[in-house]
Amino acid sequence: MLRLLCLLLALALAAPAAGQVRIEITGGAEGALPIAVVPFQVGAGAVPPTTDMAGIIRADLYRSGLFDPLDPENHLGQPSRFEDVRFQNWRALGADSLVVGRIEGGAEGRYTVRYELLDVYGGDRLEGKRFRVNADALRPLAHTISDEIFQRLIGRPGGFNTRIAYVQVEGSGDEQQHKLVIAQADGHGPQTILTSGRPILSPDWSPDGERIAYVSFESGRDQRIFVQTVASGAREVVADYPGLNGAPAWSPDGERLAVTLSKDGNPDIYILTPGSDRQPRRVTRHFGIDTEPAWSPDGEHLYFTSDRGGSPQVYRVAADGGEAERVTFQGSYNASPDLSTDGRLMTFVHRQDGNFRIAVMDLERELMRVLTEGSLDESPSFSASGTMIAYTRATGGDSELATVSVYGRAQGELTDFPAEVREPDWSPLPQ
Repeated sequence: MLRLLCLLLALALAAPAAGQVRIEITGGAEGALPIAVVPFQVGAGAVPPTTDMAGIIRADLYRSGLFDPLDPENHLGQPSRFEDVRFQNWRALGADSLVVGRIEGGAEGRYTVRYELLDVYGGDRLEGKRFRVNADALRPLAHTISDEIFQRLIGRPGGFNTRIAYVQVEGSGDEQQHKLVIAQADGHGPQTILTSGRPILSPDWSPDGERIAYVSFESGRDQRIFVQTVASGAREVVADYPGLNGAPAWSPDGERLAVTLSKDGNPDIYILTPGSDRQPRRVTRHFGIDTEPAWSPDGEHLYFTSDRGGSPQVYRVAADGGEAERVTFQGSYNASPDLSTDGRLMTFVHRQDGNFRIAVMDLERELMRVLTEGSLDESPSFSASGTMIAYTRATGGDSELATVSVYGRAQGELTDFPAEVREPDWSPLPQ
């Protein structure tokens, strides 16, 4: 988060709201698995749903960067069952896998949905299930089906049925409203869980997906760190020390928070335990600005942004404290780190040719790749699958919430929102 360093996590983030906000899907990669997702057939007498389940599944898989869905306009037929499939047609189109489905009912707001995942070259059924859900559950069900397809073909969870938390800013001047919002991973179904006339910063999901830690300026110019339970709205202040209280990050066990505090004079990284009377434990001690901590998945290290070397770079330190080591070396600005769930990749903001872009680094091989092409891309956050990164970017007067695949770039559909969005954080897998 660039403005975090510029004004110590605070005032610059209260800029006037921009125009329309969009969610842009960026993904795709050479070598992605070709798959055909046939539009689900609506049974005779059924009430056609407004939810395009096949379209949602297609977009989910594309967004991961690991699949290359075929254009439905090129499909040779629209089978809805294994028995109706002519596999030679789909082999001719180059599809490795095929998804077919059928929707029945709807008269009483309840639908029966059946889908099948088929191996085109083997002519076999790989997966198949039947669900009965209300109409308003069709979109989440489509994400669930996407997860099952991803798990069956890739061998790990897809995370499409997760959520994204972000800060939405509406209005301007004294009328400006800051909202903490959670939505489905594709941006649909947004729900506001907190509204404030003052800035809200740095939302971070707990590993169990039940709580969000964030920074709030609601008491005035002083910021405090809160932990809020999503379901009930109950919340508590966990850091209200003199000076800076910022950038909370949950530990993998959900017991601790790494935070930035300046209560002892200089912004450093501390670890505190919510609900405990114990004093925060100081992890870094340096005259530079240490901020934006992110945990390694094993909980043994913290990655953070520091200007201790003269310019913002990412460093790593043991969670128990000790000497910090520099991790990023390419370029004069690298900040806002986040780790993939397997700890293999780190995403961060990288300055290139005067532009701020999202980059990813293979930590073992120390190889870095720039993923985005914007002029001001910020706040990267890994998905639960580790295949996608959510971030915000600015283009002209717009503010955009985007996702990019770690495997490559390609344009996708856009979903519009009538406000400015900042600081996305991707939730963990449902437990």
